[in-house]
Amino acid sequence: MPSLIITETLIQTQHFNREQDDRRRNKNLGKNFMCRLQCMFSHSSTSESRLSLEDTQQWSQSLERLLESKYGLATFRTFLKSEFSDENIEFWLTCEEYKKIKSSFRMSSKAKKIYEHFIKAEAPKEINIDYHTREQIKRAVKNPTLQCFDDAQKIVYGLMERDSYPRFLRSDIYRSLLDSLAADAVKG
Repeated sequence: MPSLIITETLIQTQHFNREQDDRRRNKNLGKNFMCRLQCMFSHSSTSESRLSLEDTQQWSQSLERLLESKYGLATFRTFLKSEFSDENIEFWLTCEEYKKIKSSFRMSSKAKKIYEHFIKAEAPKEINIDYHTREQIKRAVKNPTLQCFDDAQKIVYGLMERDSYPRFLRSDIYRSLLDSLAADAVKG
């Protein structure tokens, strides 16, 4: 009987220690990630360009708000990479860059690369779109326009908004970052 009590006490102590370790690890995760983000953008060290609690809280208002923030975008990409599901954000960003192309030669070349990398069946970073959209893009890439990926981009944005974005808001990365920034704000 006494050995049973000792065993239960040891298990409870180990569980308590594990919980404390997890809390410490999450606190450090937020601090470490915040430092990495600010280092990534260290060329802009003005107070307006620093990562703030208010900006970080605003990421939870919408996916659009998150993607408008350089820190938000970097954090979201890191989260998606950690889940091995970064093809959607990479495709979406590539489409945003594609829409800025002025040269028809560059447009044609880039459209083919996008098709090969994201659209084509068994592509290295194949995105999840329906057969009809995939075929429509396959035809459009032969004579590309700035809008030839718009339908696929809308589908991908919707997928991120309904799936990845809510998971991101519940993730340790985001929660730890918020906690770390809140703790810094309290310290002053």
